[in-house]
Amino acid sequence: MIGGRWSWLFAPSRADLGFALRTSCAAILSLLIAMWMELGSPQWAPLTVWTVATASRGESFSKARWRLAGTAVGCCVGVALIAAFPQEAGLFFICLALWAGLCCGLATVFDGYRSYGFLVASFTAAIVATDGIASPDDAFFIAMARGTYIALGILCEAVLAMLFSPGLRERARGALLARLRGVSATARQGLESWQGAVPGPATESALLADIMAASGRIEFDVLEMGPAAGRVADHARAALADLLAAVARRRAGAPWDAVRRTLDAGARHIDAIAEPRAGDRFRFRARSVRQATQGLRNGARVAAGVLAAAVVWYVTAWPSGIGFIAYVVLVYGLLATREMPVLASAGFARGAMWCALVAGAYVLLIVPMVTAPEMLAFCLLVPMVVGGLAARTPRLVNHAFSFNMFLPVLIGPSNAGRYDESAFLNGTMAFLAAVFFAGAMFRLVLPFRPDEHLRRTMAWAERRLSGLATGRSVPSARAWLMTNADSMVRAVRTGRDVPGERLFAYFASHMAVTVRGMCVLEIREAMADGTLPVPVARRLAAFLRAWTRNPARAVRLVPVLLRRADMQVLEREDLAIALRAIVRQHG
Repeated sequence: MIGGRWSWLFAPSRADLGFALRTSCAAILSLLIAMWMELGSPQWAPLTVWTVATASRGESFSKARWRLAGTAVGCCVGVALIAAFPQEAGLFFICLALWAGLCCGLATVFDGYRSYGFLVASFTAAIVATDGIASPDDAFFIAMARGTYIALGILCEAVLAMLFSPGLRERARGALLARLRGVSATARQGLESWQGAVPGPATESALLADIMAASGRIEFDVLEMGPAAGRVADHARAALADLLAAVARRRAGAPWDAVRRTLDAGARHIDAIAEPRAGDRFRFRARSVRQATQGLRNGARVAAGVLAAAVVWYVTAWPSGIGFIAYVVLVYGLLATREMPVLASAGFARGAMWCALVAGAYVLLIVPMVTAPEMLAFCLLVPMVVGGLAARTPRLVNHAFSFNMFLPVLIGPSNAGRYDESAFLNGTMAFLAAVFFAGAMFRLVLPFRPDEHLRRTMAWAERRLSGLATGRSVPSARAWLMTNADSMVRAVRTGRDVPGERLFAYFASHMAVTVRGMCVLEIREAMADGTLPVPVARRLAAFLRAWTRNPARAVRLVPVLLRRADMQVLEREDLAIALRAIVRQHG
Protein backbone atom coordinates (compact mmCIF):
# COMPACT_ATOMS: atom_id res chain seq x y z
CA MET A 1 0.00 0.00 0.00
CA ILE A 2 2.88 2.35 0.84
CA GLY A 3 4.34 1.88 -2.62
CA GLY A 4 1.06 2.46 -4.44
CA ARG A 5 -1.97 4.62 -3.89
CA TRP A 6 -0.84 6.06 -0.53
CA SER A 7 2.85 6.54 -1.32
CA TRP A 8 2.32 10.34 -1.46
CA LEU A 9 1.56 10.26 2.29
CA PHE A 10 3.74 7.48 3.70
CA ALA A 11 6.74 7.74 1.36
CA PRO A 12 6.89 11.31 0.03
CA SER A 13 9.88 12.63 -1.86
CA ARG A 14 12.21 15.08 -0.19
CA ALA A 15 10.98 17.93 -2.40
CA ASP A 16 7.31 17.21 -1.62
CA LEU A 17 7.94 16.98 2.11
CA GLY A 18 9.96 20.20 2.02
CA PHE A 19 7.16 22.03 0.21
CA ALA A 20 4.54 20.77 2.69
CA LEU A 21 6.59 21.69 5.77
CA ARG A 22 7.65 25.07 4.41
CA THR A 23 4.16 26.15 3.39
CA SER A 24 2.57 24.82 6.58
CA CYS A 25 5.05 26.78 8.70
CA ALA A 26 4.37 29.92 6.64
CA ALA A 27 0.60 29.48 7.07
CA ILE A 28 0.93 28.95 10.82
CA LEU A 29 3.31 31.91 11.14
CA SER A 30 0.84 34.18 9.32
CA LEU A 31 -1.96 32.98 11.61
CA LEU A 32 0.06 33.66 14.77
CA ILE A 33 1.08 37.14 13.56
CA ALA A 34 -2.52 37.97 12.65
CA MET A 35 -3.69 36.86 16.11
CA TRP A 36 -0.84 38.76 17.78
CA MET A 37 -1.97 41.88 15.86
CA GLU A 38 -5.52 41.14 17.11
CA LEU A 39 -6.98 41.24 13.62
CA GLY A 40 -10.67 40.42 13.43
CA SER A 41 -10.48 37.46 11.02
CA PRO A 42 -6.94 36.02 11.25
CA GLN A 43 -7.93 32.87 9.31
CA TRP A 44 -7.71 34.76 6.00
CA ALA A 45 -3.92 35.11 6.34
CA PRO A 46 -3.12 31.35 6.12
CA LEU A 47 -5.67 31.03 3.32
CA THR A 48 -3.58 33.50 1.32
CA VAL A 49 -0.41 31.52 2.04
CA TRP A 50 -1.90 28.34 0.60
CA THR A 51 -3.29 30.29 -2.36
CA VAL A 52 0.03 31.75 -3.49
CA ALA A 53 2.27 28.82 -2.50
CA THR A 54 3.62 26.86 -5.46
CA ALA A 55 6.52 24.49 -5.95
CA SER A 56 8.39 27.13 -7.98
CA ARG A 57 9.51 30.43 -6.51
CA GLY A 58 8.95 32.14 -9.83
CA GLU A 59 5.34 30.99 -9.86
CA SER A 60 4.86 32.24 -6.32
CA PHE A 61 6.35 35.64 -7.23
CA SER A 62 4.05 35.99 -10.22
CA LYS A 63 0.99 34.75 -8.37
CA ALA A 64 1.61 37.03 -5.36
CA ARG A 65 2.11 40.06 -7.57
CA TRP A 66 -1.14 39.58 -9.44
CA ARG A 67 -3.00 38.66 -6.25
CA LEU A 68 -1.97 41.98 -4.69
CA ALA A 69 -3.13 43.85 -7.78
CA GLY A 70 -6.43 41.97 -7.88
CA THR A 71 -6.98 42.53 -4.16
CA ALA A 72 -6.49 46.30 -4.48
CA VAL A 73 -8.99 46.51 -7.33
CA GLY A 74 -11.46 44.16 -5.64
CA CYS A 75 -11.39 46.12 -2.37
CA CYS A 76 -12.13 49.35 -4.22
CA VAL A 77 -15.03 47.79 -6.12
CA GLY A 78 -16.44 46.19 -2.94
CA VAL A 79 -16.47 49.54 -1.13
CA ALA A 80 -18.01 51.22 -4.20
CA LEU A 81 -20.84 48.65 -4.33
CA ILE A 82 -21.71 49.20 -0.67
CA ALA A 83 -21.56 52.97 -1.10
CA ALA A 84 -23.68 52.96 -4.25
CA PHE A 85 -26.43 50.56 -3.12
CA PRO A 86 -26.72 50.66 0.67
CA GLN A 87 -30.48 50.00 0.66
CA GLU A 88 -31.01 48.40 -2.76
CA ALA A 89 -30.39 44.67 -2.44
CA GLY A 90 -31.58 43.89 -5.97
CA LEU A 91 -29.31 46.39 -7.71
CA PHE A 92 -26.46 45.47 -5.38
CA PHE A 93 -26.52 41.78 -6.32
CA ILE A 94 -27.08 42.51 -10.01
CA CYS A 95 -23.96 44.70 -10.09
CA LEU A 96 -22.02 42.15 -8.04
CA ALA A 97 -23.00 39.41 -10.51
CA LEU A 98 -22.03 41.58 -13.48
CA TRP A 99 -18.67 42.39 -11.88
CA ALA A 100 -17.94 38.73 -11.14
CA GLY A 101 -18.97 37.76 -14.68
CA LEU A 102 -16.84 40.50 -16.22
CA CYS A 103 -13.75 39.50 -14.21
CA CYS A 104 -14.12 35.77 -14.96
CA GLY A 105 -14.77 36.50 -18.63
CA LEU A 106 -11.64 38.65 -18.90
CA ALA A 107 -9.65 36.06 -16.96
CA THR A 108 -10.53 33.49 -19.64
CA VAL A 109 -8.82 35.47 -22.40
CA PHE A 110 -5.57 36.06 -20.50
CA ASP A 111 -2.89 33.52 -19.73
CA GLY A 112 -0.69 32.81 -16.73
CA TYR A 113 -1.35 34.53 -13.44
CA ARG A 114 -2.63 37.66 -15.16
CA SER A 115 -5.81 35.65 -15.39
CA TYR A 116 -5.61 34.98 -11.66
CA GLY A 117 -5.49 38.72 -10.94
CA PHE A 118 -8.94 39.18 -12.49
CA LEU A 119 -10.32 36.26 -10.47
CA VAL A 120 -8.98 37.73 -7.23
CA ALA A 121 -10.62 41.05 -8.08
CA SER A 122 -13.97 39.26 -8.48
CA PHE A 123 -14.10 37.37 -5.19
CA THR A 124 -12.34 40.06 -3.13
CA ALA A 125 -15.08 42.51 -4.12
CA ALA A 126 -17.69 39.92 -3.11
CA ILE A 127 -16.07 39.26 0.28
CA VAL A 128 -15.71 42.96 1.10
CA ALA A 129 -19.18 43.88 -0.14
CA THR A 130 -21.04 41.03 1.57
CA ASP A 131 -19.19 41.60 4.87
CA GLY A 132 -20.18 45.25 4.62
CA ILE A 133 -23.91 44.55 4.26
CA ALA A 134 -24.42 44.27 8.01
CA SER A 135 -22.40 47.43 8.71
CA PRO A 136 -22.04 49.55 5.55
CA ASP A 137 -20.30 52.35 7.48
CA ASP A 138 -17.38 49.98 8.13
CA ALA A 139 -16.92 48.90 4.48
CA PHE A 140 -13.65 50.81 4.13
CA PHE A 141 -12.18 49.26 7.27
CA ILE A 142 -13.28 45.80 6.12
CA ALA A 143 -11.48 46.36 2.83
CA MET A 144 -8.33 47.50 4.61
CA ALA A 145 -8.48 44.44 6.87
CA ARG A 146 -8.80 42.07 3.90
CA GLY A 147 -5.83 43.74 2.23
CA THR A 148 -3.81 43.41 5.43
CA TYR A 149 -4.51 39.68 5.72
CA ILE A 150 -3.48 39.08 2.12
CA ALA A 151 -0.30 41.16 2.37
CA LEU A 152 0.62 39.35 5.58
CA GLY A 153 0.08 35.92 4.03
CA ILE A 154 2.12 36.79 0.95
CA LEU A 155 4.95 38.20 3.09
CA CYS A 156 5.14 35.11 5.32
CA GLU A 157 5.16 32.73 2.37
CA ALA A 158 7.84 34.76 0.59
CA VAL A 159 10.12 34.99 3.63
CA LEU A 160 10.07 31.28 4.40
CA ALA A 161 10.47 30.39 0.74
CA MET A 162 13.56 32.59 0.46
CA LEU A 163 15.04 31.04 3.60
CA PHE A 164 14.58 27.57 2.11
CA SER A 165 15.76 28.55 -1.40
CA PRO A 166 19.39 29.73 -1.29
CA GLY A 167 21.17 30.29 -4.59
CA LEU A 168 17.85 30.72 -6.39
CA ARG A 169 19.11 32.89 -9.26
CA GLU A 170 21.91 30.54 -10.28
CA ARG A 171 19.69 27.48 -10.13
CA ALA A 172 16.98 29.21 -12.16
CA ARG A 173 19.28 29.83 -15.13
CA GLY A 174 20.57 26.28 -14.96
CA ALA A 175 17.05 24.85 -14.77
CA LEU A 176 15.92 26.91 -17.77
CA LEU A 177 18.92 25.83 -19.84
CA ALA A 178 18.43 22.18 -18.91
CA ARG A 179 14.76 22.35 -19.87
CA LEU A 180 15.44 24.06 -23.21
CA ARG A 181 18.26 21.70 -24.12
CA GLY A 182 16.16 18.69 -23.15
CA VAL A 183 13.17 19.63 -25.28
CA SER A 184 15.48 20.67 -28.13
CA ALA A 185 17.21 17.29 -28.08
CA THR A 186 13.86 15.52 -27.99
CA ALA A 187 12.61 17.54 -30.96
CA ARG A 188 15.77 16.96 -32.99
CA GLN A 189 15.71 13.24 -32.31
CA GLY A 190 12.03 13.01 -33.17
CA LEU A 191 12.34 15.01 -36.38
CA GLU A 192 15.27 12.90 -37.53
CA SER A 193 13.18 9.77 -37.03
CA TRP A 194 10.33 11.33 -39.04
CA GLN A 195 12.32 11.65 -42.24
CA GLY A 196 10.84 8.46 -43.64
CA ALA A 197 7.19 9.28 -42.94
CA VAL A 198 5.04 11.89 -41.23
CA PRO A 199 4.32 10.74 -37.64
CA GLY A 200 0.87 10.19 -36.25
CA PRO A 201 -1.07 12.97 -34.47
CA ALA A 202 -0.37 11.40 -31.06
CA THR A 203 3.39 11.75 -31.55
CA GLU A 204 3.15 15.28 -32.87
CA SER A 205 0.77 16.42 -30.13
CA ALA A 206 3.08 14.98 -27.44
CA LEU A 207 6.04 16.92 -28.87
CA LEU A 208 4.02 20.14 -29.08
CA ALA A 209 2.87 19.62 -25.48
CA ASP A 210 6.51 19.36 -24.33
CA ILE A 211 7.46 22.52 -26.20
CA MET A 212 4.52 24.54 -24.86
CA ALA A 213 5.09 23.25 -21.31
CA ALA A 214 8.64 24.60 -21.52
CA SER A 215 7.26 27.88 -22.86
CA GLY A 216 4.89 28.21 -19.91
CA ARG A 217 7.81 27.99 -17.45
CA ILE A 218 9.89 30.78 -18.99
CA GLU A 219 8.17 33.62 -17.14
CA PHE A 220 8.71 31.97 -13.77
CA ASP A 221 12.37 31.16 -14.39
CA VAL A 222 13.03 34.75 -15.43
CA LEU A 223 11.34 36.07 -12.27
CA GLU A 224 13.63 33.87 -10.19
CA MET A 225 16.69 35.24 -11.99
CA GLY A 226 15.76 38.81 -11.13
CA PRO A 227 17.30 41.84 -12.89
CA ALA A 228 20.25 39.74 -14.08
CA ALA A 229 17.98 37.88 -16.52
CA GLY A 230 18.51 40.39 -19.32
CA ARG A 231 17.11 39.11 -22.63
CA VAL A 232 16.78 35.52 -21.43
CA ALA A 233 12.99 35.39 -21.91
CA ASP A 234 13.22 36.64 -25.51
CA HIS A 235 15.92 34.13 -26.47
CA ALA A 236 14.07 31.27 -24.75
CA ARG A 237 10.80 31.98 -26.53
CA ALA A 238 12.61 32.39 -29.84
CA ALA A 239 14.34 29.03 -29.35
CA LEU A 240 11.02 27.29 -28.75
CA ALA A 241 9.46 29.09 -31.71
CA ASP A 242 12.25 27.73 -33.90
CA LEU A 243 11.48 24.21 -32.63
CA LEU A 244 7.84 24.69 -33.63
CA ALA A 245 8.96 26.02 -37.00
CA ALA A 246 11.10 22.90 -37.50
CA VAL A 247 8.09 20.69 -36.74
CA ALA A 248 5.93 22.66 -39.17
CA ARG A 249 8.60 22.56 -41.89
CA ARG A 250 8.97 18.81 -41.48
CA ARG A 251 5.21 18.38 -41.86
CA ALA A 252 5.31 20.69 -44.88
CA GLY A 253 7.73 18.32 -46.58
CA ALA A 254 10.82 20.51 -46.37
CA PRO A 255 14.17 18.77 -46.94
CA TRP A 256 16.12 17.78 -43.86
CA ASP A 257 18.79 20.43 -44.47
CA ALA A 258 16.16 23.19 -44.13
CA VAL A 259 14.75 21.60 -40.97
CA ARG A 260 18.24 21.27 -39.51
CA ARG A 261 19.00 24.92 -40.16
CA THR A 262 15.87 25.88 -38.24
CA LEU A 263 16.91 23.66 -35.32
CA ASP A 264 20.38 25.18 -35.38
CA ALA A 265 18.87 28.66 -35.19
CA GLY A 266 17.05 27.61 -32.02
CA ALA A 267 20.30 26.17 -30.60
CA ARG A 268 22.01 29.54 -31.11
CA HIS A 269 19.37 31.22 -28.95
CA ILE A 270 19.99 28.65 -26.21
CA ASP A 271 23.73 29.39 -26.45
CA ALA A 272 22.94 33.10 -26.05
CA ILE A 273 21.27 32.27 -22.71
CA ALA A 274 24.21 30.17 -21.54
CA GLU A 275 26.72 32.86 -22.50
CA PRO A 276 24.95 36.25 -22.41
CA ARG A 277 26.48 39.04 -24.47
CA ALA A 278 26.88 42.59 -23.28
CA GLY A 279 24.51 45.01 -24.99
CA ASP A 280 22.17 42.27 -26.24
CA ARG A 281 19.01 43.96 -27.57
CA PHE A 282 17.25 40.96 -29.08
CA ARG A 283 13.46 41.05 -28.81
CA PHE A 284 10.86 38.35 -29.35
CA ARG A 285 7.21 38.83 -28.50
CA ALA A 286 4.57 36.11 -28.47
CA ARG A 287 1.35 35.82 -26.55
CA SER A 288 -1.32 33.23 -26.07
CA VAL A 289 -4.62 34.06 -27.76
CA ARG A 290 -7.95 32.93 -26.34
CA GLN A 291 -11.33 32.83 -27.99
CA ALA A 292 -13.66 35.68 -27.07
CA THR A 293 -16.60 33.26 -27.28
CA GLN A 294 -15.21 31.18 -24.45
CA GLY A 295 -14.76 34.28 -22.33
CA LEU A 296 -18.34 35.42 -22.97
CA ARG A 297 -19.70 31.99 -22.07
CA ASN A 298 -17.63 31.88 -18.91
CA GLY A 299 -18.68 35.37 -17.84
CA ALA A 300 -22.36 34.65 -18.52
CA ARG A 301 -22.17 31.39 -16.56
CA VAL A 302 -20.63 33.09 -13.52
CA ALA A 303 -23.05 36.04 -13.60
CA ALA A 304 -26.02 33.66 -13.82
CA GLY A 305 -24.67 31.61 -10.92
CA VAL A 306 -24.19 34.62 -8.64
CA LEU A 307 -27.68 35.92 -9.46
CA ALA A 308 -29.16 32.49 -8.78
CA ALA A 309 -27.38 32.36 -5.41
CA ALA A 310 -28.77 35.81 -4.55
CA VAL A 311 -32.27 34.62 -5.45
CA VAL A 312 -31.85 31.60 -3.17
CA TRP A 313 -30.91 33.87 -0.28
CA TYR A 314 -33.71 36.34 -1.05
CA VAL A 315 -36.39 33.65 -1.24
CA THR A 316 -35.28 31.59 1.77
CA ALA A 317 -34.13 34.48 4.02
CA TRP A 318 -31.37 32.12 5.17
CA PRO A 319 -29.38 33.77 7.99
CA SER A 320 -26.14 32.41 6.49
CA GLY A 321 -27.19 33.35 2.96
CA ILE A 322 -24.79 36.28 2.71
CA GLY A 323 -21.87 34.00 3.49
CA PHE A 324 -23.26 31.50 0.99
CA ILE A 325 -23.19 34.13 -1.77
CA ALA A 326 -19.63 35.17 -0.89
CA TYR A 327 -18.51 31.53 -0.99
CA VAL A 328 -20.22 31.03 -4.37
CA VAL A 329 -18.28 33.92 -5.90
CA LEU A 330 -15.09 32.62 -4.28
CA VAL A 331 -15.56 29.10 -5.67
CA TYR A 332 -16.35 30.51 -9.11
CA GLY A 333 -13.21 32.62 -8.96
CA LEU A 334 -11.10 29.59 -8.07
CA LEU A 335 -12.54 27.22 -10.68
CA ALA A 336 -14.15 29.24 -13.49
CA THR A 337 -11.06 29.42 -15.70
CA ARG A 338 -10.03 25.79 -15.33
CA GLU A 339 -9.88 24.00 -18.66
CA MET A 340 -12.54 21.53 -17.48
CA PRO A 341 -14.32 23.18 -14.53
CA VAL A 342 -16.77 20.30 -14.11
CA LEU A 343 -13.97 17.84 -13.37
CA ALA A 344 -12.15 20.37 -11.19
CA SER A 345 -15.32 21.06 -9.17
CA ALA A 346 -15.79 17.34 -8.44
CA GLY A 347 -12.34 17.04 -6.82
CA PHE A 348 -12.81 20.41 -5.14
CA ALA A 349 -16.07 19.17 -3.57
CA ARG A 350 -14.41 16.02 -2.20
CA GLY A 351 -11.66 18.11 -0.66
CA ALA A 352 -14.31 20.43 0.83
CA MET A 353 -16.01 17.46 2.49
CA TRP A 354 -12.72 16.32 4.03
CA CYS A 355 -12.07 19.90 5.10
CA ALA A 356 -15.45 20.08 6.85
CA LEU A 357 -14.88 16.76 8.65
CA VAL A 358 -11.40 17.69 9.90
CA ALA A 359 -12.51 21.21 10.87
CA GLY A 360 -15.46 19.73 12.76
CA ALA A 361 -13.16 17.44 14.72
CA TYR A 362 -10.97 20.39 15.65
CA VAL A 363 -13.86 22.67 16.63
CA LEU A 364 -15.59 20.00 18.75
CA LEU A 365 -12.63 18.16 20.27
CA ILE A 366 -9.31 20.00 20.00
CA VAL A 367 -9.98 23.74 20.11
CA PRO A 368 -11.88 23.55 23.48
CA MET A 369 -8.74 22.10 25.08
CA VAL A 370 -6.36 24.68 23.58
CA THR A 371 -5.36 27.51 25.90
CA ALA A 372 -2.87 29.44 23.72
CA PRO A 373 -2.52 30.32 20.03
CA GLU A 374 0.83 28.52 19.91
CA MET A 375 -0.82 25.27 20.95
CA LEU A 376 -3.47 25.69 18.26
CA ALA A 377 -0.75 26.31 15.69
CA PHE A 378 1.05 23.15 16.76
CA CYS A 379 -2.17 21.13 16.46
CA LEU A 380 -2.81 22.51 12.96
CA LEU A 381 0.61 21.42 11.70
CA VAL A 382 -0.42 17.79 11.05
CA PRO A 383 -3.44 18.38 8.75
CA MET A 384 -1.63 21.19 6.97
CA VAL A 385 1.39 19.01 6.20
CA VAL A 386 -0.92 16.25 4.93
CA GLY A 387 -2.71 18.80 2.74
CA GLY A 388 0.64 20.09 1.45
CA LEU A 389 1.70 16.57 0.45
CA ALA A 390 -1.64 16.03 -1.31
CA ALA A 391 -1.11 19.30 -3.21
CA ARG A 392 2.01 17.79 -4.81
CA THR A 393 0.09 14.69 -5.98
CA PRO A 394 -1.49 15.25 -9.45
CA ARG A 395 -4.64 13.21 -8.83
CA LEU A 396 -5.28 15.02 -5.50
CA VAL A 397 -4.50 18.59 -6.54
CA ASN A 398 -8.12 19.76 -6.59
CA HIS A 399 -8.88 17.94 -3.33
CA ALA A 400 -5.95 19.62 -1.61
CA PHE A 401 -6.83 23.01 -3.10
CA SER A 402 -10.10 23.30 -1.17
CA PHE A 403 -8.83 21.46 1.92
CA ASN A 404 -5.77 23.65 2.46
CA MET A 405 -7.45 26.96 1.73
CA PHE A 406 -10.59 26.58 3.82
CA LEU A 407 -9.45 24.52 6.82
CA PRO A 408 -8.40 27.59 8.88
CA VAL A 409 -11.49 29.47 7.64
CA LEU A 410 -13.89 26.80 8.90
CA ILE A 411 -12.04 26.39 12.22
CA GLY A 412 -12.22 30.17 12.69
CA PRO A 413 -9.45 30.83 15.26
CA SER A 414 -9.91 34.09 17.13
CA ASN A 415 -8.50 35.99 20.10
CA ALA A 416 -11.99 36.90 21.29
CA GLY A 417 -13.03 33.30 21.96
CA ARG A 418 -13.44 29.93 20.32
CA TYR A 419 -15.77 29.23 17.44
CA ASP A 420 -18.97 27.82 18.95
CA GLU A 421 -20.64 24.75 17.48
CA SER A 422 -23.71 26.51 16.06
CA ALA A 423 -21.61 29.15 14.27
CA PHE A 424 -19.36 26.43 12.90
CA LEU A 425 -22.31 24.39 11.59
CA ASN A 426 -23.92 27.43 9.96
CA GLY A 427 -20.68 28.56 8.33
CA THR A 428 -19.78 25.06 7.18
CA MET A 429 -23.26 24.52 5.75
CA ALA A 430 -22.96 27.75 3.76
CA PHE A 431 -19.52 26.71 2.50
CA LEU A 432 -20.55 23.21 1.42
CA ALA A 433 -23.79 24.49 -0.12
CA ALA A 434 -21.77 27.01 -2.17
CA VAL A 435 -19.34 24.33 -3.37
CA PHE A 436 -22.10 21.96 -4.52
CA PHE A 437 -24.20 24.82 -5.91
CA ALA A 438 -21.30 26.08 -8.05
CA GLY A 439 -20.57 22.52 -9.22
CA ALA A 440 -24.20 22.09 -10.28
CA MET A 441 -24.17 25.41 -12.13
CA PHE A 442 -21.05 24.36 -14.04
CA ARG A 443 -23.04 21.36 -15.30
CA LEU A 444 -26.31 23.16 -16.02
CA VAL A 445 -25.47 26.66 -17.32
CA LEU A 446 -23.58 26.73 -20.61
CA PRO A 447 -21.66 23.54 -19.77
CA PHE A 448 -18.27 22.93 -21.33
CA ARG A 449 -18.50 20.39 -24.16
CA PRO A 450 -15.15 19.20 -25.56
CA ASP A 451 -16.46 18.38 -29.05
CA GLU A 452 -18.10 21.78 -29.35
CA HIS A 453 -14.91 23.42 -28.13
CA LEU A 454 -12.93 21.62 -30.84
CA ARG A 455 -15.31 22.88 -33.53
CA ARG A 456 -15.10 26.45 -32.26
CA THR A 457 -11.32 26.27 -32.08
CA MET A 458 -11.07 24.99 -35.63
CA ALA A 459 -13.43 27.67 -36.95
CA TRP A 460 -11.44 30.32 -35.06
CA ALA A 461 -8.17 29.11 -36.61
CA GLU A 462 -9.63 29.12 -40.13
CA ARG A 463 -11.00 32.64 -39.72
CA ARG A 464 -7.58 33.88 -38.62
CA LEU A 465 -5.96 32.07 -41.54
CA SER A 466 -8.03 33.90 -44.14
CA GLY A 467 -6.83 37.29 -42.87
CA LEU A 468 -3.11 36.52 -42.95
CA ALA A 469 -2.62 37.14 -46.65
CA THR A 470 -3.62 40.78 -46.89
CA GLY A 471 -4.32 41.92 -43.32
CA ARG A 472 -2.42 44.92 -42.00
CA SER A 473 -1.86 43.72 -38.44
CA VAL A 474 -0.64 40.15 -38.67
CA PRO A 475 1.70 38.16 -36.43
CA SER A 476 5.11 36.95 -37.45
CA ALA A 477 5.41 33.37 -38.64
CA ARG A 478 6.98 32.32 -35.30
CA ALA A 479 4.28 34.06 -33.25
CA TRP A 480 1.61 32.38 -35.39
CA LEU A 481 3.15 28.99 -34.65
CA MET A 482 3.31 29.66 -30.90
CA THR A 483 -0.32 30.77 -30.78
CA ASN A 484 -1.66 27.80 -32.71
CA ALA A 485 0.51 25.28 -30.89
CA ASP A 486 -0.81 26.57 -27.57
CA SER A 487 -4.38 26.32 -28.85
CA MET A 488 -3.88 22.79 -30.20
CA VAL A 489 -2.26 21.51 -27.01
CA ARG A 490 -5.04 22.97 -24.89
CA ALA A 491 -7.77 21.55 -27.14
CA VAL A 492 -6.24 18.07 -27.12
CA ARG A 493 -5.80 18.21 -23.36
CA THR A 494 -9.45 19.15 -22.78
CA GLY A 495 -10.76 16.68 -25.38
CA ARG A 496 -9.99 13.55 -23.40
CA ASP A 497 -13.66 12.46 -23.59
CA VAL A 498 -13.79 12.87 -27.39
CA PRO A 499 -13.27 9.66 -29.40
CA GLY A 500 -9.65 9.30 -30.44
CA GLU A 501 -10.37 9.28 -34.18
CA ARG A 502 -12.27 12.56 -34.00
CA LEU A 503 -9.70 14.16 -31.73
CA PHE A 504 -6.75 13.25 -33.96
CA ALA A 505 -8.69 14.29 -37.07
CA TYR A 506 -9.14 17.70 -35.46
CA PHE A 507 -5.44 17.86 -34.62
CA ALA A 508 -4.43 16.97 -38.18
CA SER A 509 -6.77 19.65 -39.59
CA HIS A 510 -5.54 22.30 -37.19
CA MET A 511 -1.93 21.35 -37.92
CA ALA A 512 -2.59 21.76 -41.65
CA VAL A 513 -4.06 25.22 -41.02
CA THR A 514 -1.02 26.09 -38.92
CA VAL A 515 1.41 25.05 -41.65
CA ARG A 516 -0.52 26.93 -44.35
CA GLY A 517 -0.57 30.05 -42.19
CA MET A 518 3.17 29.81 -41.59
CA CYS A 519 3.77 29.50 -45.33
CA VAL A 520 1.59 32.51 -46.13
CA LEU A 521 3.37 34.61 -43.52
CA GLU A 522 6.78 33.54 -44.80
CA ILE A 523 5.74 34.60 -48.30
CA ARG A 524 4.72 38.00 -46.93
CA GLU A 525 8.02 38.29 -45.07
CA ALA A 526 9.92 37.42 -48.25
CA MET A 527 8.07 40.18 -50.10
CA ALA A 528 8.64 42.69 -47.30
CA ASP A 529 12.45 42.48 -47.36
CA GLY A 530 12.54 44.05 -50.86
CA THR A 531 15.00 41.58 -52.41
CA LEU A 532 12.58 39.79 -54.76
CA PRO A 533 12.51 40.64 -58.48
CA VAL A 534 9.58 42.86 -59.36
CA PRO A 535 7.76 40.28 -61.60
CA VAL A 536 7.93 37.63 -58.88
CA ALA A 537 6.78 40.08 -56.21
CA ARG A 538 3.78 41.06 -58.37
CA ARG A 539 2.78 37.44 -58.90
CA LEU A 540 3.08 36.75 -55.18
CA ALA A 541 0.91 39.77 -54.41
CA ALA A 542 -1.71 38.50 -56.84
CA PHE A 543 -1.53 35.09 -55.18
CA LEU A 544 -2.10 36.61 -51.71
CA ARG A 545 -5.09 38.62 -52.93
CA ALA A 546 -6.56 35.50 -54.49
CA TRP A 547 -5.89 33.57 -51.26
CA THR A 548 -7.98 36.04 -49.27
CA ARG A 549 -10.95 35.62 -51.62
CA ASN A 550 -10.69 31.90 -52.41
CA PRO A 551 -7.75 29.79 -51.16
CA ALA A 552 -8.66 26.85 -53.42
CA ARG A 553 -8.47 29.05 -56.52
CA ALA A 554 -5.23 30.62 -55.29
CA VAL A 555 -3.58 27.21 -55.01
CA ARG A 556 -3.97 26.76 -58.79
CA LEU A 557 -1.64 29.73 -59.29
CA VAL A 558 1.18 28.06 -57.37
CA PRO A 559 2.70 26.00 -60.27
CA VAL A 560 3.28 29.20 -62.24
CA LEU A 561 4.77 30.87 -59.18
CA LEU A 562 7.07 27.93 -58.62
CA ARG A 563 8.36 28.07 -62.16
CA ARG A 564 8.97 31.79 -61.88
CA ALA A 565 10.61 31.43 -58.46
CA ASP A 566 12.83 28.58 -59.66
CA MET A 567 13.97 30.63 -62.62
CA GLN A 568 14.65 33.97 -60.93
CA VAL A 569 15.03 33.41 -57.19
CA LEU A 570 17.14 30.29 -56.91
CA GLU A 571 18.66 31.47 -53.62
CA ARG A 572 15.24 31.75 -51.94
CA GLU A 573 14.73 28.09 -51.15
CA ASP A 574 12.41 28.95 -48.27
CA LEU A 575 9.99 30.62 -50.70
CA ALA A 576 9.79 27.53 -52.90
CA ILE A 577 9.31 25.31 -49.83
CA ALA A 578 6.45 27.50 -48.64
CA LEU A 579 4.68 27.42 -51.99
CA ARG A 580 5.01 23.64 -52.35
CA ALA A 581 3.76 23.15 -48.79
CA ILE A 582 0.60 25.14 -49.54
CA VAL A 583 -0.16 22.85 -52.48
CA ARG A 584 0.58 19.74 -50.41
CA GLN A 585 -1.57 20.83 -47.46
CA HIS A 586 -4.53 21.67 -49.72
CA GLY A 587 -4.17 18.36 -51.51
